[in-house]
Amino acid sequence: MLKPVVAGIDGSRESIAAADWAAREALLRGLPLRLVHAWEGLPEDDGDADLPELRAPQYHARRVLRTAVEHLNDRYPGLYIAAEQVRRQPGPALLAEAENAELLVIGSQGLGGVGAFMSGSVAGATMAHVDRPVVLVRATETEADEHLSDGPRKASARTPYREVAVAVDTDGPCDDVLDFAFRAAELRHSPLRAVHAWHVPLSRGVAGAEERARIREEAERELTALLEPWRAKYPGVTVHETLHEGRAGHVLVRAAEGAGLLVVGRRRRRVGVGPHTGPVVHALIHHVPRPVVLVPHD
Repeated sequence: MLKPVVAGIDGSRESIAAADWAAREALLRGLPLRLVHAWEGLPEDDGDADLPELRAPQYHARRVLRTAVEHLNDRYPGLYIAAEQVRRQPGPALLAEAENAELLVIGSQGLGGVGAFMSGSVAGATMAHVDRPVVLVRATETEADEHLSDGPRKASARTPYREVAVAVDTDGPCDDVLDFAFRAAELRHSPLRAVHAWHVPLSRGVAGAEERARIREEAERELTALLEPWRAKYPGVTVHETLHEGRAGHVLVRAAEGAGLLVVGRRRRRVGVGPHTGPVVHALIHHVPRPVVLVPHD
């Protein structure tokens, strides 16, 4: 049975953009799309609320999902779309939905935090505990943004896709991250840019030019060796290797400027307390304008 691409809907501009992106991704992957709207105020059965003050928000809740389905059916007539309203808090609802999803897509407000569908700590906790790839999409994201411009400053959805960028950590496991990134590039017939941030270890103190050059060459060899089996697995994907000295968050924000999609790893959480995301993921969520995919790994 095919696992769907799941998108959370709450009526915000962010969630509508996320649903649009999820629909296009589902078409690329040949998968169904599942829309989920979670709200605790829904009645326990199909009837309306007895309290007059609840009728308006319940009507609004039903309209949010119905409007989203109609919009996507008009834009993507060949896509199979399922939709459901869930009487539950958004965070737990999405965690449950993600268990049977290929990937989960939610809206992101960037500098303002993650969108209204899951705000603040709820969003962080959900992203930290979902065991499937999570895609964060801005309200301003459009289909044309995924593609190269058709002339100076002219947006187009008919030109080739922009490259996919992936953050590569040569010091830890990243098979799931690379597999997602290579697959995304293959589906889009786009190049893949593998980005690695290197630095001089603190234990080496202040390094001179010769020492820095040696450290960079070592990082280049490690990156090339790590990518070699993936080049063999995806021979149709053109790979560009990019290395920059500096903190990973700063390096990746700059590297994502020309990309249509950024893929980054996120360590699986084994405990329910502590920070929800690390500093690198936090920087990307807040400063990268393109969709960001967080792929869990051990």
